[in-house]
Amino acid sequence: MSSKLEYHEQTPVVVPNFSMKELLDVIPAHCFKRSAVKSFAYTFWDFFVVACIYKATVWLEAGIPSLPYPSLHGFAWVALWAFYSFWVGLFGMGIWVIAHECGHGAFSESKQLNNAVGWVLHSALGVPYHAWRISHAKHHASTCHMTQDQVFVPATRKELHAPEFNPAGEDLLGSTVSQEIKRELWEAVGDSPLGTLMECAIYLLAGLPMYLVQNTAGQPRYPKGTNHFSPSSHIFAPHQRGQIIWSDFGIFLWLAGIVAGCFYWSFPVVFRVYLVPYLWVNHWLVLITFLQHTDPLIPHYRADVFTFQRGALSTLDRSLLGDLGPVMGWIAAHATNGISETHVLHHLTSKIPHYHAWEAAAALRKKLEGAGIYRQGAPGGWMEVYRVLRECKFVEDEGSVVFYKNAYGVAAARPVYQDGESESDSGVEMNN
Repeated sequence: MSSKLEYHEQTPVVVPNFSMKELLDVIPAHCFKRSAVKSFAYTFWDFFVVACIYKATVWLEAGIPSLPYPSLHGFAWVALWAFYSFWVGLFGMGIWVIAHECGHGAFSESKQLNNAVGWVLHSALGVPYHAWRISHAKHHASTCHMTQDQVFVPATRKELHAPEFNPAGEDLLGSTVSQEIKRELWEAVGDSPLGTLMECAIYLLAGLPMYLVQNTAGQPRYPKGTNHFSPSSHIFAPHQRGQIIWSDFGIFLWLAGIVAGCFYWSFPVVFRVYLVPYLWVNHWLVLITFLQHTDPLIPHYRADVFTFQRGALSTLDRSLLGDLGPVMGWIAAHATNGISETHVLHHLTSKIPHYHAWEAAAALRKKLEGAGIYRQGAPGGWMEVYRVLRECKFVEDEGSVVFYKNAYGVAAARPVYQDGESESDSGVEMNN
């Protein structure tokens, strides 16, 4: 067993008790204003950058035959298009974020314009707009709720078929777990570094389509066959049937466009110009959202103690690719419209557009830091995904506030209460 996964001291995590008014009052009023002109300007800028990257790539590609050492021409060609796909995928994620803002009503004051732009942009990126908008709204309403959240819901000990909880040998945080129980749990849910790396790769590349098609990492209480394409899916209400059909039509047009492009330009051209960057967009989406909602220090709540504010504040802001240096972190934040760096604010009030989110997030952060509640996650990158997957295995089936446990059955955090609130006042079980 690796000692690196052992926790010598459990970090206290505050269970907040703010009212919505207390939190929203600290945000400057102008931050709530939405401008279609500004939103379109950012949209056009993202497309302009993508077009410039494409033009530069094609221009450089034409010069490859003139390079010395012909044996390296193939390597130079692959490196050039790999560079293209990475950066187009990063700015494509920014376009995805603007479509996502349409679904929240943050693009403009007009609901019709929001839905029209969102449908076009999300359909062009292979996302069923209204289906995603509806399930995503449910996710925001019930963030970190064990039975109502829509995505990144922790698996429980029973769902993993791990050895049953033994109250005589461990408490709900695992702080008293015996070495014997640790060995049993490791044999049941432990993994190898190579296995975790494979899980990272599959999750980051295929996580979005797996979630859309078969509810992977979604709410486990939903029946088998739940997906984002069937109008009768458990996710949607009967009156939303027409919106789901319209979303499906957008996906049909997207697929038809890819097939037509393959006939017109050839599959290799469509693959390197669109499909590889598309995979990068999916990768960034899963990486960013997974790390915003998954960490050993994030509390998850059951119905008896859940509130909207507690769920919204149980997310993490992270500097995307900040581990590669401040310059790379700034570029990534610009390219993705700050979705990773301002996420706590976004969950508290999702109608603030990204161009006001930085100022609003700074004001909210000051309030939360004063109460010891704000949590800044480690920079978001591939190694952080690897760490989180290794440390976040399951939560207990009991307890009002639960934290992820590692493969030894030990949690990294314990709940404490805001403003000296007592157990009876909070309704939160102290032994969880």
